[in-house]
Parts: sequence; C-alpha cells; structure tokens
Amino acid sequence: MRKSTELIHTGGRVTAGITPSLTTPIYETSTFIFESAAELQAYQEGRSAGYLYSRYDNPTVVATEQKLAVVDGAECSLLFSSGQAATTHALLTLLQQGDEVVCSAAIYGGTHHLIANLLPRFGISGRFVSLEELAAPAGIIGPRTKLVWFESPINPTLRCVDVRAVVAACKAAGVTSIIDNTFACPINQPVLSMGVDISMQSATKYLNGHSDVTAGVLSGSRAMLEPIMKARRLMGSTLDPQPAYALGRGLKTLTLRVAQQNLNAMAVATALEGHAGVTRVYYPGLASHPDHAIAARQMSGFGGMVTIDVQGGQEAAFRVFDRFRVIQRATSLGGVESICSLPILTSHTGLSDEELAAAGVSRGMIRLSIGLEDAQDLIEDIEQALS
Repeated sequence: MRKSTELIHTGGRVTAGITPSLTTPIYETSTFIFESAAELQAYQEGRSAGYLYSRYDNPTVVATEQKLAVVDGAECSLLFSSGQAATTHALLTLLQQGDEVVCSAAIYGGTHHLIANLLPRFGISGRFVSLEELAAPAGIIGPRTKLVWFESPINPTLRCVDVRAVVAACKAAGVTSIIDNTFACPINQPVLSMGVDISMQSATKYLNGHSDVTAGVLSGSRAMLEPIMKARRLMGSTLDPQPAYALGRGLKTLTLRVAQQNLNAMAVATALEGHAGVTRVYYPGLASHPDHAIAARQMSGFGGMVTIDVQGGQEAAFRVFDRFRVIQRATSLGGVESICSLPILTSHTGLSDEELAAAGVSRGMIRLSIGLEDAQDLIEDIEQALS
C-alpha cells in the first residue's frame, strides 16, 4: 500500500488481545466493520450481538447502560443526550393523539412547558393536578388518561408524593406510571422496587456527579422500553460515547457521594431552621417538613437538596444569592461542588404568578445543591450571606 492508504488503515483496529482493559474503552466511532455479507445479515436478523452504527448502539454507551440498570434495579436502561430528551421520548412514544397525560402541577419547569405547550400540537392533552389531588391518586385518573407523570421529591419545594399509592392507582386503572427520580436518585429511593413502570433521571445530576456531562436515562422493563429504544434510533438522541464513559466513571463513586451529600444537607438544613434570615427551610429529613413521614417510609436517605425562603422576598433573595463565597451560582445540581440557583430565574422562569403558586414556588426562594465540601464551611458561607 502507498503512504496515504497506510496512514488511514494502519493501527485502526488495535485490540487488547488476551490482556483486558481495566476501564471501559471509549469507542469513539460512528460505524462498525463487518467481515462479510453473512455477518451483516446475521446482525440485521438479530442473530449477532455486534454493532452497526453508534446512533443505534455503541459498546461504551451500552456498558454504562448496564451500570445504570444495576443502580436502578432495572431489567433495562436507555441513555439519552439529556434528561429532557429522555422525558420527550417517553411521552411521545407511549402517548398518541387523543391521549391524556396527568402531571403534578409542582413539576420541573422543562417538563411543565413540554406537556403544556408541545404535546398539544400532537393531539395529546395534559392535565396538571395539585399535591392534594395526588394524595388521592385514584381520583386523578380519567377515561382518556394513559400516563401519570410525577416527581418526588419535587423541584424545588422538595414536597414528597406517596409513590406506592400512585403506583397502585395506576395499576388498578391500567395506566402507565413514570416518576422523575432525579432529586432522590435510586440510592436513596429505589422507585422501581415500589412498582413504578419507568424511572426517568437527569443523569447530568447525581448519577454523574461531576458537573461535566449532560445526559438522561430511562429505566424499566425491557418490554416497556423496547418501543422507546426504537424511537431513539429514529429521533437520533443516543448519548455520545465520550460522555457515556465519563458517566460510567462517575457511577463508580455514586454510593459514597450520595451518602456524604445526605449528611451534609441534613447538617445545613438543621443549622438554617430557625435562622432569623430564613422564613422557611424545605428538606424532607426535617420533622417540620410537611411530607417527612412519607419521605421516611420510602427514602433511605433524604438527598442533597435544601431549599430556603429568604426573609424579605425577591430582593433579599437576590442579595443573599450574590453574597455566597463557597457556594457557586449555577443551575443544575448533584455535583461534588455546592451550587445555588434562583428557581424563578432557572427551572421555573417564565411561569406566571398563578403557575408559581400552583408549584409552591416563591420569589424569595433559593435552591441549594449541597456538595462534598466540609459541612461547617457551607453553613458559615450561608450564614454570612444572610447576615
């Protein structure tokens, strides 16, 4: 072969041989090689475990999906390019024209906008129900309801929903149940073991844990996820192997990270309860939380999220937000770094006062994602910002 041909083909198919790699290799390739037409035919007929094209499947992505299935206690997990992509695929695949999705009014803002503004263009209606209505879930399911979507704990108020009660009502009516389990993560709240049909999580958050990956995951039975897997191929939102590798690496320390974040968040919430500059602390681990009993029944840890209402409303909240020194001002959550956000400017931006009230969100609210710093340093940072 001549030089230009050799440069393209030499070293392109290096294998580890009999010496396996300790870590998962990054298969940064768009396509895979077949040795013959017979081999390709075997793949297309489902008689081969090989790979064709990374929009369909990729070994690095599949390896991380296998880890996620273990974390969730699921038969199958599917990775997407974001949590919002995972949500969109689930809703558009499992619903069709004329169907209704019932959703908690207190929900992540992106999910709210998707159901309220996009799904109606496909003839799918959304009905938002209050937490009080979710407490009696049998009453929220109507003749056109095909799916119930909910969170627990809820962003950003950390209100909790009785997962088993919602599941029982859905099963009795033959309705699919999907929970956004991002805030708790399955280490604290194994929702599939409670009977939920599908667990959705933004893997950007606790699952990855290092604020350097954007991804989403759906977990459940293979039968439930099979049509969504086919839709993922059509819509092209499979996660790239590079972030899949980083996510798989982050999962290795998930249990350690979550355990420490639980401890740090409880320390922060306890220290802030009763502080003169705070009118209310939202944390499911506190006995003062309205849903503490529910959380204690279904969560083994209360998570790393703490939300506060600042004395003085929006103006005071903005001032406190600007004064943090250790805690960083950023959106998202679940990383090793502690960050803070203003819900009215992030997750719930653009909502009317009536919609904010329905979601339980105030204009003086600050949401804290507690990381792995020393808890006392975090407490002192918040106290100086409030002073």
